Amino acid sequence: MMWILISLLALCGFGIGVGSLVVFGSRLGCIQKLAGERRWLSRCIALLLVVLLAAVLYVAMDPVNMVIVMLHLAAVRLMIEGLFLLLKKYAKKKVWKYLADVVSLVAVTAYLCVGWYQCTHVWEKDYTLQSDKLQGNLRVVQITDSHIGATFDGKGLLPYIRKINALHPDVVVITGDFVDDGTTKEDMLDACRAIGELKTKDGVFFSYGNHDKGYASEEAKGWTNDMLLDELRDNNVTILQDESVLIDGRYYIVGRQDKSEETRGQGRKSPKALMGQLDSSLYKVVLDHQPCEYDKEVAAGANLVLSGHTHGGQLIPFQYMGEWTRQYERRYGHEKRGETDFIVSSGISDWELLFKTGCRSEYVVVDVKGSR
Repeated sequence: MMWILISLLALCGFGIGVGSLVVFGSRLGCIQKLAGERRWLSRCIALLLVVLLAAVLYVAMDPVNMVIVMLHLAAVRLMIEGLFLLLKKYAKKKVWKYLADVVSLVAVTAYLCVGWYQCTHVWEKDYTLQSDKLQGNLRVVQITDSHIGATFDGKGLLPYIRKINALHPDVVVITGDFVDDGTTKEDMLDACRAIGELKTKDGVFFSYGNHDKGYASEEAKGWTNDMLLDELRDNNVTILQDESVLIDGRYYIVGRQDKSEETRGQGRKSPKALMGQLDSSLYKVVLDHQPCEYDKEVAAGANLVLSGHTHGGQLIPFQYMGEWTRQYERRYGHEKRGETDFIVSSGISDWELLFKTGCRSEYVVVDVKGSR
């Protein structure tokens, strides 16, 4: 539902945006000089230039990011036009007629450059929590939504692995969308080997996202789900599919199947079925790719739930769309309900889009201070 709504809004916005850019472009002096008094010709020339710009962006990026750039350019140009109409009305001096075009171009370029930087560079996000169910302290590092091949390839994961190793984590968890349909076999293998370089006290754990199994055929991808699982296991990663593991006798890691399994026909266990038989006096870390079923996870006794999927809302002004359409319960950050802490990460990479204007890429470090 959310993606249908976003797609419809994007298509409508793209159509309106192209029309507005044609109108604004037809006012340029060089175009008016070529067209003379023939307004239709100035519009045709402007349309040709807009199509040419779209074609260049299409080749340089891809269709999705081309639409994103064009939408931003049109939206900012419309806003600047409104501001300059007010400025012309109240300004005592004459305003240069091309100033709005120049300001719009500079503003969009700067804004999207920031969005590109926030998408392709990775920050460390730290949280400190407390629990009386934990004996001693616990450092958990979360990697999610790497979508290998999107903003970095398999070998490009290694620099972040080295940074994580320097943190001396007790445990590292991968909460889904490690790979997707666009990940090549070579990148998948390289990424699994990079994960194998992690140095932890208690191990590395993986739970599925909605993209890991993919939607394309295995022939189109060049690798299979079994190959992915084998490579992860060969690199000392424990796969959790509606399963739990007791670590060092003091805390559990519980990995849920992704919510998408409900539509794939596989289904998944409820939080109660997963945690109902576990020792209620011990701390429970739940890996659940999509941030949903919060109340059920609270009732089942989860203490920390780590999710991704949302990409932090990705782009302004769409960052709250998932919460408005109830596709998930939280877009980003930390929320506490009862004795349960929920953390949603914006992800270490991206999928399809090359810009993050509503968030930035990250890996998460959670320090849980035990009171026992």
